[in-house]
Amino acid sequence: MKQLFPDLKDWPIHKLSEKRAELINEINEVTYNIFVSYEYQNLHEVVSKTIFQEKNRVKNTPWPVDPPNEILFWNKLQKRLAEETDTSQSENNRLILEELLRIIINRYTQEIVGSFKINTFLFARIFLTIFFNAIFNPFRGKHALTFWTSAELMTKKLRVEGPIEEIRTLCKDHIPVVVPTHSSNLDSILIGYVLYFNLGLPGFAYGAGLNLYNFGLAAYFMNRLGAYRVDRRKKNLIYLECLKTMSQIIISKGTNSIFFPGGTRSRSNHLEQKLKLGLLSTTIHAQRNLCESGSNKRVVIIPLVVNNHFVLEAPTLINEHMRSVGKEQFRKDRRKLGFYKRYIKYYFQFLKRDTEVVFKFGHPIDVFGNQMDIHGNSQHKSGKTVNLEDYFKIGDQIIQDDQRESEYTRILADSISQSYRNNTLALDSQLVAYACYHLFLRKYKEQDVFNLLKYKPDELDLPRQLVEDALDHLKIVVLESSNGDKFGLDQRLIHKTGTEILESGLKNLNVFHLDKVLYLAGDELKTENLRLLYFYHNRLDGFGLEDHPFWKELVL
Repeated sequence: MKQLFPDLKDWPIHKLSEKRAELINEINEVTYNIFVSYEYQNLHEVVSKTIFQEKNRVKNTPWPVDPPNEILFWNKLQKRLAEETDTSQSENNRLILEELLRIIINRYTQEIVGSFKINTFLFARIFLTIFFNAIFNPFRGKHALTFWTSAELMTKKLRVEGPIEEIRTLCKDHIPVVVPTHSSNLDSILIGYVLYFNLGLPGFAYGAGLNLYNFGLAAYFMNRLGAYRVDRRKKNLIYLECLKTMSQIIISKGTNSIFFPGGTRSRSNHLEQKLKLGLLSTTIHAQRNLCESGSNKRVVIIPLVVNNHFVLEAPTLINEHMRSVGKEQFRKDRRKLGFYKRYIKYYFQFLKRDTEVVFKFGHPIDVFGNQMDIHGNSQHKSGKTVNLEDYFKIGDQIIQDDQRESEYTRILADSISQSYRNNTLALDSQLVAYACYHLFLRKYKEQDVFNLLKYKPDELDLPRQLVEDALDHLKIVVLESSNGDKFGLDQRLIHKTGTEILESGLKNLNVFHLDKVLYLAGDELKTENLRLLYFYHNRLDGFGLEDHPFWKELVL
């Protein structure tokens, strides 16, 4: 895809990175001004609570990536707070509190703000092409190196659907904020790769969990490719305000951004519907800033559903989910393969795997959930063109109204959630997992996965013909429901029979995991890992498929 901005020096993220020190100072000052307006007692509470929480974090959940002087830093601040402040609310005590506030804010901002290096990006283009080709394409013998370094072939495995030309046109003059679903730690770099190679867009700033920086190679790239660090252990007000202020400022300055409204990876693999409002609200604040400055630029919200056949971290994620919801019903999976056996099995799967990811972009919307046309104009549901400035005005002036803007944020979250539902695709692997899991429940007359787990994997089986019949019905139901308010069928499956969907679905389900999610034993379908089957089933859960009458017509 032709690049919108071929010269990387013209990229907003590069220009922002060149002025990193100025950006940090601006974030520090804006965040400081938010808290310095607090009454003494409230400010004292915020600072002391932050220090207390941080000391507990360092003690209870330390990470290798944490600075070596972490505990000394917070002990020093606590000591000064205790020695030099009291309840007299003197002017000197106020100054000490404000000084401590500045120190804390600057420490957080220095940690959060990343950078962008052109040379690292140019190297990453080659490295990530090899890396992703290794994951999504099979080994090709003596031509492997040529194949694995082909970006053109790689983009075919990262399939893109949606209003691509409309998005490209809007990105020429406006500020895109891509808001994807989130299943894997690979999502950020996969999406960045797709936005560059498949859509031809300049680099995006994106949030990366600080835990990922525990790994040297990952830390090296993310530190230089526009990532800003997000430490989900830190829940205090000062840290969260630094993070939101950073997002608001970089968007206002025209930097393309990616963040995950779900907040973290979906542990269950369900489609995210309850979105976090914190960073979403910064898009509205940024749009207000642009309107106040007289700019005609619009913040363009671009929902994106990442439709995966497989998730690398699925075994860990589903165990975390089941431990959380099952509590006393949860039983850890104690089955193990020896180290060398696992290594050999993984190696041979590595050589033969062949799969893809489908990125379905939703229609661009403004920060109030209105549809946008190709020129950046906002269209109300009634079809009337709306003026964004009017959303921020009280009388004739643009005024910040936190209560009103929090309601706008909820409306935006609802619009993104609906777009996620509209743009979810039923892939063959998901249809197969969904059908088999529900048939297991029906055959063994169980209510949930915890009851099914009482059976040993070799005790669970389904007739192949039964599954194929169920898939024939499921395909029709999904096609009939593709009416704009529900998900749709992967277009490559429209002319496939249940038999063909089962064959390709089994291949895609078993592309990575050491345990077979589903496999054929003669004319019976069996599983080696019911938890993984449940995980992949969950992607299509919540769309009402389980209520369709055809299930009762199938003969078990």
